[in-house]
Amino acid sequence: MRRFSPAERMVHRATGWLMLVCLGSAACLYLGPLAQLVGRRHLVAMVHEWSGICLPVPLLSGLLSREFRADLRRLNRFAAYDRQWLSAVRRRRSGPEARPAGKFNAGQKVYAGWIAGAVLVMMFTGLLMWRTGFLPDISRTSAIFVHDVLAWAITVVVIGHMRKAYQDPEARRGMRTGRVSRSWAARHHPRWLEECLGDEGAGPQRTKER
Repeated sequence: MRRFSPAERMVHRATGWLMLVCLGSAACLYLGPLAQLVGRRHLVAMVHEWSGICLPVPLLSGLLSREFRADLRRLNRFAAYDRQWLSAVRRRRSGPEARPAGKFNAGQKVYAGWIAGAVLVMMFTGLLMWRTGFLPDISRTSAIFVHDVLAWAITVVVIGHMRKAYQDPEARRGMRTGRVSRSWAARHHPRWLEECLGDEGAGPQRTKER
């Protein structure tokens, strides 16, 4: 089954690499041993600044794709079955009936919204650090504090995202090739499978949901 278009995969790949470069260069600036090992602090700082500035570029470019815009709408909608998915996670229940999901499950929607907001805050605080006096009412010390704390939070969340991806080879294949098996979709994204197959074959369940 076709899950992601080439444009969607390129947006994800470009954003991922920019995020890794941004976090890696931040580590080289923040952690003393790494800073001494790498050296060339001015160059590392410039790489960090521009990788952060460029982070929204893949997403903005992806808006030219109809499939990407459709997925953004999916990510922005939180349905009743998403709350059921979160409740099942809290109760440690598994299976497609306990954790119904559309093309994106509730965890992916929460992650996408959180990371988008975090990137905007990081860009704003980074701009305040980079251009001192841009907003005189906000001190540079406050901007540094928020930037540093949020950077650690983003690092933890991104590592968690990568860990979950590592645990699901077919999900990685879907992002790499754009296609997944129907059995995988039935286990992890049953409502999306129904959407792809249409009403035929899913009549009783679809009728009950309506």
